[in-house]
Amino acid sequence: MTVGIEAAVAAIGAGVAILGGAIGTGIAQSAIGSAGLGLIAEKPEELGKSLLFLVLPETILILGFVIAILILLGFGLI
Repeated sequence: MTVGIEAAVAAIGAGVAILGGAIGTGIAQSAIGSAGLGLIAEKPEELGKSLLFLVLPETILILGFVIAILILLGFGLI
């Protein structure tokens, strides 16, 4: 099976979509995680709220994954 240049560029684009989502999620979770631990140290009853805010940036990574799948499906690579 030979892959054209368009499909190769689409595969690179799908990788960039996942990479961008992963980097953005990591940056957001690092800031939220440290602030959340400080909050839990002062007010242990706020654990649930802190965990909710820590999980929210994961949607960025999920969105990047969905976009990558749509790109690959559009070019018939999967």
